[in-house]
Amino acid sequence: MKFPGKRKSKHFFPVAQRQGHRIIAGQSPEIPMPYIVGIDQTLVDIEAKVSEADLQRFGLPKGQSSLVSDEQAEALYQFITQNSSPVKQHAGGSIANTLHNYSVLANGRSVQLGVMSENIGIGSYAYRYLCDTSSKVDLDQLQGVDGPIGRCFTLISEDGQRTFAISGGKMNYLREDSISQGVVASSAALVLTAYLVRSQGDETITDATFKAIEYAKAASVPVVLTLGTRFLIEQDPDFWKRFVQDHVTVLAMNEEEALALTGESEPLLAIKTALQWCDLVLCTAGSEGLFIGSHCEHEALRKTKYELQDSSLSQFNQYEFSRAMRYSDCSEAVQVYSHIAPYLGGPEKIANTNGAGDGALSALLHDMSANTYHRQLMPNSAKQDRAYLSYSSIAQICKYANRVSYQVLNQHSPRLNAALPEREDSLEESYWDR
Repeated sequence: MKFPGKRKSKHFFPVAQRQGHRIIAGQSPEIPMPYIVGIDQTLVDIEAKVSEADLQRFGLPKGQSSLVSDEQAEALYQFITQNSSPVKQHAGGSIANTLHNYSVLANGRSVQLGVMSENIGIGSYAYRYLCDTSSKVDLDQLQGVDGPIGRCFTLISEDGQRTFAISGGKMNYLREDSISQGVVASSAALVLTAYLVRSQGDETITDATFKAIEYAKAASVPVVLTLGTRFLIEQDPDFWKRFVQDHVTVLAMNEEEALALTGESEPLLAIKTALQWCDLVLCTAGSEGLFIGSHCEHEALRKTKYELQDSSLSQFNQYEFSRAMRYSDCSEAVQVYSHIAPYLGGPEKIANTNGAGDGALSALLHDMSANTYHRQLMPNSAKQDRAYLSYSSIAQICKYANRVSYQVLNQHSPRLNAALPEREDSLEESYWDR
């Protein structure tokens, strides 16, 4: 497994001294590599240029978002693939993006649960989905369905205005019996999105999600939730508060989702409120940067070497060199916080705003799975003297997640093409030396 983030000196991960010998991964007794598992609505993002006459032909209001039937979606797909050039097709989905990025960063396995069309034609949207996904993402657990996966069309008019057409297909028909208890129980984390808990009618993905949560909780596997959109949370914030309190270990959100959930517009105060319900919170806040808050045992607190910061909480970063723990594993829990401004002030030109939060979450998950690996390999290490959630301090995780977010913002896809560079191209190598 690749080391999570970077350090000032060269690291071999993990390393320990035992009877005068240094133990390096690959030279030690065989230990199963940890993996994470996630559930997602399998969908493809399809982008094409169209005329206003084309929009009228399919009854799509210009500049608006419309739900379309599977039949309408198929007719639209056939039309644009035959008449538009070029047609861009990319794998989508917040959790799928996170799993892909995790596997790229960790150079390790992740497992995706969801559905996939049983019959896949060469060059089709389902084919493109598979091509867009890292080979280290295990798709063998996908449930076959007789029908299309989800499709989200972005139709660009001649004046640049975007019109959206969305078809769910069979993406919400993941069944409970397609959730393997062994796969979930043996994972380092179960990763979910709020979109999974809103199925309607005969859709089954919500039941499947709760079955996976049941398996994870029984095995003490951390349940990680990314909120996805403030509009969904605003519909019933009390439900989501209860959901987080009852089921969630790690919560990921942006500042708008944080406001919808907690009623707090300040990220730190939103995190403080959310820590009443869960154990670790990651909040991305646009130009403000990135915040992390968690619990830690009082005796395990480590003071920062950086300048103390005041915001909505006084000297909030005082113990940011501490590692995250579950509240239930602390005899005297203390809330710890860290913040980092955007890497290099943010990209000079943002190529893509979609997926920066997913990128940050993938970095956090890499650190959590690295901790699982280290604990399995060297359970008696001084670094494993407590039941930590993370391998690194929350300050170090902030740096890593922040750098990954920048990488996503600086490219045209929410999915990383490669891991972070071994050396930075500028004087920002010092970024990792702090």
